[in-house]
Amino acid sequence: MEPSKVQSEGGLNVTLTIRLLMHGKEVGSIIGKKGETVKKMREESAARINISEGNCPERIVTITGPTDAIFKAFAMIAYKFEEDIINSMSNSPATSKPPVTLRLVVPASQCGSLIGKGGSKIKEMRESTGAQVQVAGDMLPNSTERAVTISGTPDAIIQCVKQICVVMLESPPKGATIPYRPKPASTPVIFSGGQVRADPLAASTANLSLLLQHQPLPAYTIQGQYAIPHPDQLTKLHQLAMQQTPFTPLGQTTPAFPGLDASPPASTHELTIPNDLIGCIIGRQGTKINEIRQMSGAQIKIANAMEGSSERQITITGTPANISLAQYLINARLTSEVTGMGTL
Repeated sequence: MEPSKVQSEGGLNVTLTIRLLMHGKEVGSIIGKKGETVKKMREESAARINISEGNCPERIVTITGPTDAIFKAFAMIAYKFEEDIINSMSNSPATSKPPVTLRLVVPASQCGSLIGKGGSKIKEMRESTGAQVQVAGDMLPNSTERAVTISGTPDAIIQCVKQICVVMLESPPKGATIPYRPKPASTPVIFSGGQVRADPLAASTANLSLLLQHQPLPAYTIQGQYAIPHPDQLTKLHQLAMQQTPFTPLGQTTPAFPGLDASPPASTHELTIPNDLIGCIIGRQGTKINEIRQMSGAQIKIANAMEGSSERQITITGTPANISLAQYLINARLTSEVTGMGTL
């Protein structure tokens, strides 16, 4: 949530973006017949409400606007969900009304501030609003975001969202955020070892498929023109890379008998990247390249710019798993830069 401040007549007004994770049924309720409900919400709240495309069991609903507009949109969503609960209860024997539940998607780097020291902040939110708030322990697949679940009455939820927004504005995200993208329910797949398109991303996904050939699951989904590994495959590759890293992690000692070390030997791979794209791989103060090093377990060296050359050499050293994951992450960065897909 990157806040941008705009001066309004009533003083300082803040524009921000909140992402919600919803099931298909909930999204249907928000859209309404012929899109009438979401149209009404947009008009009455003056917030921008976007719903992610795709045949997915889960969808992302993005709400952007000044804080007042966001709270109005949230109130309308919470009351709509309560209405759905009341309607479903009229056809069931249940007597106690279940609470309304909303799931926010929040960059993991901001979750510490939401929880507070020793859980103090989240406890204060629960006590002052009457809503239940839970921050997921694990990140959502293939992202650096976590789900924050809020449940209670619509009024309690609205108060709680207001407090969460304040915390998030006071503690902006640190480093890069890889946004969560829900996995399609069924998409065309290319099985391991199959042919993929000859674009920069496919070059590394071809390597991924070699490593994942023993996996019975399909390795890639096709999103637009790019082959993207399934989140669970990427997680497996990350685990494989971590298990097989040939370098001794900090704080660990090498085995007393070198012959007993089961790590595969390190190999080296070289890439050339145009000078004008190197910045998106390095990131501000090296944040991106450090993330890629950490996630892949590979050693990555970027050569200094050579006079008269429009390209820079990148040397990746590690096991095949380390190298493939590093290549995939570098290509994902380049793809997001070239296609304008946003921060990856």
